[in-house]
Amino acid sequence: MPRESKKSVRERSLQIFDLLLQEYPDAHCALEHEGPFQLGVATILSAQTTDERVNMVTPKLFLGYPSPNDLASASQKDVETLIHSTGFFRNKAKNIIGFAKGIVEKHGGKVPRTIEELTALPGVGRKTANVILGNAFGINEGVVVDTHVKRISNLLALTREANPEKFCSMCGEIFVRGPLDIEKCECAMTCAICLELLPEDPFETHECE
Repeated sequence: MPRESKKSVRERSLQIFDLLLQEYPDAHCALEHEGPFQLGVATILSAQTTDERVNMVTPKLFLGYPSPNDLASASQKDVETLIHSTGFFRNKAKNIIGFAKGIVEKHGGKVPRTIEELTALPGVGRKTANVILGNAFGINEGVVVDTHVKRISNLLALTREANPEKFCSMCGEIFVRGPLDIEKCECAMTCAICLELLPEDPFETHECE
């Protein structure tokens, strides 16, 4: 069977894009938040756990530490107690406090709006940065690639790329319009399907960070 050209894959991807938007017109970021700071904290906490679990933890966390200034001066132990159920709580507490301190000390308390500035903050990789840029600022810097997106992209034969960085780059090339919307739609579609019916995911659980 001849290899599909990039042009053909791109055309097919846009057809999929339109179908997903029709099926999931209200797809949105599942992490509950108010503003870019809370979204960044929630996204850092979401590593290796579910959005539902994070949404159970963040209301009390943000009640006690509503701003970057508040969290930057928080006790590590207090934060660990609040986020304990999300797993890896010591490292996550360190990261979200560092994230807040970076915002306060380097950006005057305002979450930056560039991929370079965001990824320089503790706990923030490219995936988290793209989540913040796309959902909080409406800046489509790149495709937010997680396990859901990789699984569905592989199932739909959009790419067989296994290298995480190349996978992210290829997704950006394929989805030439609305990259953040396609990520939301794919996540919504994945959640609506019984994962046991899908092929084994060759990408395991690596996320682009």
